[in-house]
Amino acid sequence: MTDPTTQESCYPTTTVPEPAIVDPSSAVRNGQCAQDGFANNHHPPKRASQPDPFMMTGQEEMKISDNVEGEGLLESSMRLKPHEAQSYRKKALWVSWISIVITLILAVAAFTVSFMRHSASAFGFAFDATLDVLSSIIVLWRYSNAAAVHSAHREYIACVVLGIIFVLSSMCILGKAIHDLSIKLLPEVDDFLFSVSIVSGVICIVLAIVKFMLGRVLTSRALMTDAFNSLVGGTMGFSILISAEVFKHHPNIWYLDGTFGVLIGLIILGYGIKLLMDMVPRVRQTQNYERFE
Repeated sequence: MTDPTTQESCYPTTTVPEPAIVDPSSAVRNGQCAQDGFANNHHPPKRASQPDPFMMTGQEEMKISDNVEGEGLLESSMRLKPHEAQSYRKKALWVSWISIVITLILAVAAFTVSFMRHSASAFGFAFDATLDVLSSIIVLWRYSNAAAVHSAHREYIACVVLGIIFVLSSMCILGKAIHDLSIKLLPEVDDFLFSVSIVSGVICIVLAIVKFMLGRVLTSRALMTDAFNSLVGGTMGFSILISAEVFKHHPNIWYLDGTFGVLIGLIILGYGIKLLMDMVPRVRQTQNYERFE
């Protein structure tokens, strides 16, 4: 009895044909048999186009960055060679140590000016300088482990601590500035106040630029936050100079000093809240990637 499947074959003869090598991809097209066993054999099947690895768009780079962070690494791991990363890590440590020493001296001087000259902006700068010391200490912890230079989890923990310190410090700055405005506290102006404000403003801005450059290379949000804090400190240093000069020539504008203190306190508060909102979820996402600790 004849097998039914042989009747549906493309070969109607009852004799068994000679075995032939047929391209499987050309044997069936649209559910029908090919008319000859080697038809279209010279046309290989088309493959889906693959992206050129040397031609990458900005969106593809962003996807790579997201994937790297998802594996517990920062984007700097894709950019820097191991020796380059370690070199920049050491530079970040050196800058942090220098920042700690300088801003600690500035904080003591600014606190002295604040209490002697009743300056709300000087008090705000002193508190911001203290905050700069703490943020530099956190950066030191962040890069103290050479193996964790690209660790996203360690980076996000440092940013969360910085965010908490920012929020607490802003409360103190706002409280002092609002208190001075409510009692109409008048600042006292002299050469000592001018010298402290100019020196602190220039030094903090230079530190901010160096930290910002290192933060971009290492793709470190902690270093960028430290740079932002130094920039705020430099701005506050010049705000002391501006408010004191304005009060010297226009005593009726006594509130400018306290207003600067309130404004800077609000800026630090907003940045701290934004930092916490961004970093707390990322700490939870990368908590399983602690292989570099």
